[in-house]
Amino acid sequence: MNPTTAQTIHAGLFTVDSHCDTPLSLALKGYAIGVRHGARTLLGGDIDLARMREGGLAAAFFAVYVGQGPRTPEGFAQAKHNALETLDRLDRMFRHYPSQCELALSPADGVRIHAEGRRAIFLGMENGYPLGLDLDLVERYHRRGIRYITLCHASDNDLCASCTSDQGDAGLSGFGARVVARMNDLGMMVDLSHASERSVEAVLRLSRAPVLASHSGARALADHPRNLTDGQLRAIAAQGGVIQVCFVPEFLHPGPADPAAEAAWTGLWHRLRAAYAERAIGEDARLDAAFEAEHDELLRRFPPIQATIKDVADHIDHVAAVAGIDHVGIGSDFDGGGRLEDCRDVSELPALTAELLRRGCSVPDLRKIWGGNLMRVFGEVLSLSR
Repeated sequence: MNPTTAQTIHAGLFTVDSHCDTPLSLALKGYAIGVRHGARTLLGGDIDLARMREGGLAAAFFAVYVGQGPRTPEGFAQAKHNALETLDRLDRMFRHYPSQCELALSPADGVRIHAEGRRAIFLGMENGYPLGLDLDLVERYHRRGIRYITLCHASDNDLCASCTSDQGDAGLSGFGARVVARMNDLGMMVDLSHASERSVEAVLRLSRAPVLASHSGARALADHPRNLTDGQLRAIAAQGGVIQVCFVPEFLHPGPADPAAEAAWTGLWHRLRAAYAERAIGEDARLDAAFEAEHDELLRRFPPIQATIKDVADHIDHVAAVAGIDHVGIGSDFDGGGRLEDCRDVSELPALTAELLRRGCSVPDLRKIWGGNLMRVFGEVLSLSR
């Protein structure tokens, strides 16, 4: 496929990425999402509005992520505070860059904003922990723009068991079932990424609307608990849902866990957040350079698992073969671990379109993969709401 032809086709698509952790960058004081940053830099991240435009990404779901903490009244209060603080930052982003982006609440919003030459930003919540045990918070977050909730993250919460839990698979709780019902009523998509097998089964039994997996992969190709089995792929598709393939190398090519690497990277992120809680990026060039140097050193000491566009395309092909072409999409997990050798950030997304075209994917099928399927599910969820 001629690269120019692929670029032209890509530019003509309404492209939607269903999961980006970019709000984490907004937590760093002085981070300007409207300014272009360099690829593979620590402080620049994987996404900004300028690189979204360069990469032809029309719309993205920005995740309001809150890590799992204590399941106590104090823990719930802190999680709620963290979620609302992130939403406040996003509100400031929309106010500061109205000519570049707008909050989208429906598929129609996304199409309109894209037609105006701006980026459509949808919001999701990754981890139901900020709900605590308060069902009414589902509606409060909905009013703030949240249009899907990933029920859990890397460990169990009061909604359901996680696929990476070491506590056994307890499935969906009674509170989790009520959350799913309330989300159905409000027209919020239920996100099954990170959920355990019993949790997935329970949601599919209970939900009266299609569901999504916002950033997952195929376990038949990569045996990682974060990926979905062929049975799960078929079950989600049978209910009308969609599976969004992510770019996280560990899920595309699982390798042995390295506790030392995990501790080093976690420590860097904690120091980063502490350093830029008061001091802004760009205020102290020496500090900025020191963090970038530490980032480069960690990449040298603990080189990440390598994955490529072809690996992502393999997972897309597999999901399409098992679940059907109407049930697959793209959820990169940029700024949350989704980074490929040959797609280092959002500006390089046309490379995936070129690879899919090279494999014989038609333009109508590309439209489905690059957002059509996800927007169909979103529309059906809205139509079935009360």
